[in-house]
Amino acid sequence: MDPLVAAIDQGTSSTRFLVFNAKTAALLSQHQVEVQQRFPKEGWVEEDPVEIIQSVYECMERTCEKLRLLGVDIAHIKAVGVTNQRETTLVWDKETGEPLSNAIVWLDLRTQSTVERLIQKAPGQDKNHLRHKTGLPISTYFSAVKLRWLLDNVEEVQQAVQSQRALFGTVDSWIIWCLTGGRRGGVHCTDVSNASRTMLFNIHSLAWDPELCRYFDVPMEILPEVRSSSEVYGLVKSGSLAGVPVSGCLGDQSAALVGQMCFDKGLAKNTYGTGCFLLRNTGAAPVMSDHGLLTTVAYQMGRAEPACYALEGSVAIAGAVVRWLRDNMGIIRTSAEIGGLPVRRHARSRGSLVPARLSVPSETLAAAAGSSCGCYFVPAFSGLYAPYWEPSARGIICGLTQFTNRSHLAFAALEAVCFQTKEILDAMNQDSGVPLTQLQVDGGMTSNRLLMQLQADILGMPVVRPTMSETTALGAAMAAGAAEGVGVWSLSPGLLPHITSEKYQPQIHGAESEFRFARWKEAVQRSMGWESGEPGGGETGGLQASRHRESISSVLNPSASG
Repeated sequence: MDPLVAAIDQGTSSTRFLVFNAKTAALLSQHQVEVQQRFPKEGWVEEDPVEIIQSVYECMERTCEKLRLLGVDIAHIKAVGVTNQRETTLVWDKETGEPLSNAIVWLDLRTQSTVERLIQKAPGQDKNHLRHKTGLPISTYFSAVKLRWLLDNVEEVQQAVQSQRALFGTVDSWIIWCLTGGRRGGVHCTDVSNASRTMLFNIHSLAWDPELCRYFDVPMEILPEVRSSSEVYGLVKSGSLAGVPVSGCLGDQSAALVGQMCFDKGLAKNTYGTGCFLLRNTGAAPVMSDHGLLTTVAYQMGRAEPACYALEGSVAIAGAVVRWLRDNMGIIRTSAEIGGLPVRRHARSRGSLVPARLSVPSETLAAAAGSSCGCYFVPAFSGLYAPYWEPSARGIICGLTQFTNRSHLAFAALEAVCFQTKEILDAMNQDSGVPLTQLQVDGGMTSNRLLMQLQADILGMPVVRPTMSETTALGAAMAAGAAEGVGVWSLSPGLLPHITSEKYQPQIHGAESEFRFARWKEAVQRSMGWESGEPGGGETGGLQASRHRESISSVLNPSASG
């Protein structure tokens, strides 16, 4: 039998374990477990690190069981790769193996005051003060400000740092450390693609930067060792795959770039998951953006290989807007094809079952309208990322009339994902000087054919979707299988696997697309400055709402206030 390579794909919404044929890239089996997000306060987004690693183990074991039922010998699995949600920040105790707090998820906003304080001490209060080293603006998005918040606010983290027991990492570091032994000799490492999203990493020297660490006041001894994206980090220590090397590591968007075979300078892909991420390969030299994009390390395929860089446009809310329509508003039922979420038998809203009449997939619901009927949705739930980097923005829906119904809202939500992508693509074309002629796409939302057609119409160019949609996991598997000492997957151009695809062509006139896009940009402008413009002396909306509820309660129940 051909050698097999596995990939752990730990995303914002779920964890999956997938096994590929190293010769054909065919997917043999997989298992998926949803990961719960926690919202303890307004703007806070957390996940339990123990739940994350337990979901990894569960997915690995269940996939191995499925392979045995198929008659596949799991001894043919030669390597495991890891791909992960980026920027999500963890600190744990290396002696007990226990996390010292919940993980702060990449789109969490609690660090806004930390960001403001860091920007104030920059020359000219310039949020791009560190961009020459990091390729990134100072933002709530990146790991260093999340780590700074933990160091400032969590006593357990402070004590562990003082007693030299603390380890910091992004999700990849946590997974690799646990898989390779944890407190009994686990390997504390990360790869260049994940390190480049921390704001502590110099993307030119490919090393942790002492000056950056001093700027954020982060002790360097808690940082993981930085390795290439394709090498043996250690061996799995327990379970059905004990003894198999963990030999690939890529942040999820870099993994998708690899899985889409975008190895040549100028090639680009867009991934539609919880957020939306457009990466363009810029080759062996980093390109700094003048239009609000990020400069990031895409991958480094081996210790002796040069790093490859990318320009990136990041959108915080893509598939998450479908989750919001389902969980918060009870308007739709999502499926595995929408937003990359696992199938649920019932949609739930605040713990109760959504009525059956509302249980309609977003694609069907939006298609029933055929347009947004002049309704525009800006899902700036976590502010606006590229190209604006405006944390004060908040989500708005405008253009509502008495005719507007839930089908129009569903259509406007899908259209919003496409408009955000167009903004990023326009910025990327300006930075590169060479416009893209087609867009390669992947991610859970790309199974929505209406969304793909809308994207082609709004961009005015073909959108190409691989028929095998698991390109993120495939990229991690390719990195693992190509590692020195494993060598069961070749990344040579003539030996790359062929992935079939389908193409969506634009079907509307460019003038109509430009008109809709112009109206969208008007809506974006109206969303900005919302948080800072609220009364209350800087109070968050949640605190104001709480006080408002107390005021109403005292009016309705006078005796309760006395």
